[in-house]
Amino acid sequence: MSFFPMLGLALVFMISVVLATPSSAQSTAPQTIWRLLDYVAVDYPEAVQDGKIVSQTEYDEMKEFSATASKLIGGLPETPNSPDLKAKARALEQNIASKATPAEIAVAARSLGVDLVKAYPIPLSPAAAPDLARGQALYAQHCGACHGADGRGDGAQAAGLEPPPIAFTDAARARERSVLALYQVIEQGIDGTSMASFADLPAADRWALAFYVGTLAYPADMATQGQSIWDTEPPLRTQFDLQNLVGLRPAVLASQIGDEKARQLVAYLRRHPEATKSAVPAAASLTLARTRLDEAMAAYRKGERRSATDLALSAYLDGFEPVEAILSARDKPLMIRIESAMADLRSAIARSDPADVVAGRVAALDGLFANAEAVLGAGAASPTSSFLASFTILVREGLEAILIVTAMLSFLAKADRRDVLPYVHGGWIAALVAGAGTWGAATWLISISGASRELTEGFGGVFAALVLLWVGIWMHGKSHADTWQRYIRERLGSALNRRSAWFLFALAFIVVYREVFETILFYAAIWGQGNGGAVVGGGAAATVVLAFIAFVILRYSRALPIGKFFAYSSGLIAVLAVVLMGKGSAALQEAGYLPVTLWAGVPRSELLGLYPTLETISAQLAIVVMLTIGFFHNRRLASAERPA
Repeated sequence: MSFFPMLGLALVFMISVVLATPSSAQSTAPQTIWRLLDYVAVDYPEAVQDGKIVSQTEYDEMKEFSATASKLIGGLPETPNSPDLKAKARALEQNIASKATPAEIAVAARSLGVDLVKAYPIPLSPAAAPDLARGQALYAQHCGACHGADGRGDGAQAAGLEPPPIAFTDAARARERSVLALYQVIEQGIDGTSMASFADLPAADRWALAFYVGTLAYPADMATQGQSIWDTEPPLRTQFDLQNLVGLRPAVLASQIGDEKARQLVAYLRRHPEATKSAVPAAASLTLARTRLDEAMAAYRKGERRSATDLALSAYLDGFEPVEAILSARDKPLMIRIESAMADLRSAIARSDPADVVAGRVAALDGLFANAEAVLGAGAASPTSSFLASFTILVREGLEAILIVTAMLSFLAKADRRDVLPYVHGGWIAALVAGAGTWGAATWLISISGASRELTEGFGGVFAALVLLWVGIWMHGKSHADTWQRYIRERLGSALNRRSAWFLFALAFIVVYREVFETILFYAAIWGQGNGGAVVGGGAAATVVLAFIAFVILRYSRALPIGKFFAYSSGLIAVLAVVLMGKGSAALQEAGYLPVTLWAGVPRSELLGLYPTLETISAQLAIVVMLTIGFFHNRRLASAERPA
């Protein structure tokens, strides 16, 4: 296969990684179990009253649901909580078999559901406040025919369905049903009923539909009264964020503030979820990381090294990675210590260190996560810190791309091939457009997993480094004026054909998209901390700095003699190739695609792409060796061709 088709495949792979299905750590089994338990808690009163079966169909369904939940719990990865979960699941089955009271079953099912989520954290809220107008349109399109236009269960297709469609206006039922429970049913459907899965809808649409359905039992006039409560009682506002709202059962809120007041507040907040904080609390993400570490330690003590490795990787990708950008903006040294400690833990597991040694590393990480929780829970960032974070992120991420793209533009200007310039400009502009598309997809359509982030950065960095290796050696070979002149006469016209021009387009796209992708992740994190004006100001200032750097490089490269231009450019390209190889290799390590072997005493420098692991340094040394061989070969050729 020629190089250009390989380049195209690499581009396709990079973008597909971003949109890939989240890692196996995000299994749907706990979500299915949670949904079954929620249904048992809500529907059991329709099956049994006063110790007698009032609906055999409903009772058979309760037995089936509880048995399925028990079986699925038995198949989950083992954790320290597994024995207790299995015992509670068996007890729930026995209570249903003995026709226990609805109150007892509800307590048992809810308690088991809470313990399940603690042991196997699952996504509990949308990334942003859902669009209720979109939810209403989706309801009319997909749900109204069975559940009725107003949610009364009297749709045109409801007749003859067994069991009949749920009446969402049933106040008693709605009192026990959270938005999360509605979402789970929409996502997974209900086996044995006419309720199909709508997993093909984007997650944002499923959440919008769940919120809209959750309003049908609460008249609009209640929302007006609920807004008054929300606006005049600040202590209530401190208790809610979007995640709390999604998981809230109105019955629980009613036990705290009274039934009527709870109904009014639920009516308002489900119609206006944007009134709550839209970001998932950082503490929840770090709790997931700490839970995964406990599971990894438990697996390691059992001798299940592979499982321990996967769980430790999940602790980083699913737990720490989502808050890494925010923590980096607030306390960069702490972020680096956590990253290093995570690598140290995975390295210890790979070496099969004694369990007590691994436990010590887990304990150290737990302490670091506690520090991170304190930093992230200290309130919103100040405008100054938001400005500085925005400025430094964009300058740091954009500098490499600027250097590479301006080197390409300068080369084409020196070669008098301005006809190829549109391809380079098209490449970096397309990367910006693709970055905007990635941001939109991550905001409204999908959740970009930690593994997808690291793979995009990793493969992008390694691929760009290999291309720059070739470019650097080639440019160094043309650093002698006579060699360049001969190249112009003999080959330049044919070398920069349409195929080569598209190659330059692809290179510009890759190096810029990689930096844009990472910048988007950081900006999304700091934007969620408030101070939007400061973030925009920092980004604007960074853009001015980068534009000035690009101007200086393009302006003064024109005045350089051709030999010096290629000598300086080849040196710059060589350095960037080494840096990108280090960064790309480190990202692949964080995604679990490369092993981690710590190299004690080696400093860490993100600017130089230097990380204290044997694998990253070996990859960089390999690039250095190949560059050295290429440069030496170029010098020998130049000496041989020089007139005696």
